[in-house]
Amino acid sequence: MFLSYLTDDICFICLFLHAQKMSKQTDSTAEVLLEKKGGAGIITLNRPKALNALNLPMIQQIYPQIKTWEQDPETFLIIIKGTGGKAFCAGGDIRAITEAGKVGDKLTQDFFRGEYRLNNAIGTCKKPYVALIDGITMGGGVGVSVHGHFRVATEKTVFAMPETAIGLFPDVGGGYFLPRLSGKIGYFLALTGCRLKGRDVLRVGIATHFVESEKLPALEKDLIALKSPSKEKIADLLNSYHKKCTIDQEKEFALGEHLEKINSLFSANSMEEIVKKLKQDGSPFAMKQLETINKMSPTSLKLTLRQLREGASMSLQEVLQMEYRLSQACMGIQFTRDQQPHSPKWKPATIEEVSDEFVDNCFKPLGNDDLKL
Repeated sequence: MFLSYLTDDICFICLFLHAQKMSKQTDSTAEVLLEKKGGAGIITLNRPKALNALNLPMIQQIYPQIKTWEQDPETFLIIIKGTGGKAFCAGGDIRAITEAGKVGDKLTQDFFRGEYRLNNAIGTCKKPYVALIDGITMGGGVGVSVHGHFRVATEKTVFAMPETAIGLFPDVGGGYFLPRLSGKIGYFLALTGCRLKGRDVLRVGIATHFVESEKLPALEKDLIALKSPSKEKIADLLNSYHKKCTIDQEKEFALGEHLEKINSLFSANSMEEIVKKLKQDGSPFAMKQLETINKMSPTSLKLTLRQLREGASMSLQEVLQMEYRLSQACMGIQFTRDQQPHSPKWKPATIEEVSDEFVDNCFKPLGNDDLKL
């Protein structure tokens, strides 16, 4: 099942099979820049050619820095952004992890442990955390933004959790934030990998504010200039930029006319029921979603639906522990690869063939190997 193909969005990334912790760097060639400006700690994801995808060395630098800034009385807020103009962060280093999984390399444990610890550090951070999600924000990029206090989207923002298309599941705390979105929209986004753009990222509750892309440098400067900024002062500043932004204001919500159907069709308790509902509905919208779902990994779909249903009543920490178990289960699953990279042959090939017993096993505790937060 695992990774019958890689989508274009996440098909970059070099191999880091034995990644070692890198020393903190501030030169422009470093993959992540960690700076202090005024009272602000600034994290800059600096892999523009890889759309700022996260690898293990980056995670191993960001995590301790956030913890240090959190304890520093002279640091009042943390800002995270990406370079290159195309992406905030397009995901995690999927190819490296996949290759490592094939040969039983330790990176399959180290990467997910490190990434989920980082997600938790952001979700529990006592200092205001502002993510400037300008450009592509997918998978791991969502994990280093959505759990923070403030997420500023722009007209260039493209959000998606496309993991069911690559034999994974929407991790990085997806089991926590997705089922908490309005109605069943989180389930829809998770199962179909649907992309949201611009203001729609704000409308569903992924972003907290919407600001024109070219205004972000001025916003960042104003954030840094705040004297002893409280969460309220930061919110006021973000609100002032948000209110002044008129770009795409008249644009209709792309999913607006389909919300009733989404809430109805994706409220079923099993993937089999969701597929049945889509077929029975028969509308062009339902048929389009059915076509999309039929391309996804059947195992991923079943794992994802259960992940979200269980995560809806869990804490972020409980969700991340559950997702770590799922990540390790996915690493051990065999996959087949079709000759056509965009026509995957999944194994099992249908949702009916994915047994409840198999799904149950993926959620089982790992004993001493469980994620500890």
